[in-house]
Amino acid sequence: GVGPGDASPDEGVVEDLPLIDEKAVEQLTEGLISHYLPDLQRSKSALQELTQNQVVLLETLEQEISKFKECNSILDINALFSEAKHYHNKLVNIRNEMMVLHEKTSKLKVSGINI
Repeated sequence: GVGPGDASPDEGVVEDLPLIDEKAVEQLTEGLISHYLPDLQRSKSALQELTQNQVVLLETLEQEISKFKECNSILDINALFSEAKHYHNKLVNIRNEMMVLHEKTSKLKVSGINI
């Protein structure tokens, strides 16, 4: 048989519950929603605004990053130009030295010394 220890712990609870008034539940639910809903809606709009601001901020950051990349490439170009100028000056100096040497050899030839 079924002993006293075998009885379900929930047995008899249903009978103990008072009758639930559907109207009261509905009114309590509406009251709860009306209490929290405005705050939730404000939070939602604040989050949407924050998200939009983050999108704008990300776009601005991407633009700034591309500007920095352009600056770096400009610096590279400037370094290249200064290097080219340095080598151009070297070439001009070599050319001048060659002209001086050519003049000296020409004078030596005119003097009758064969080189």
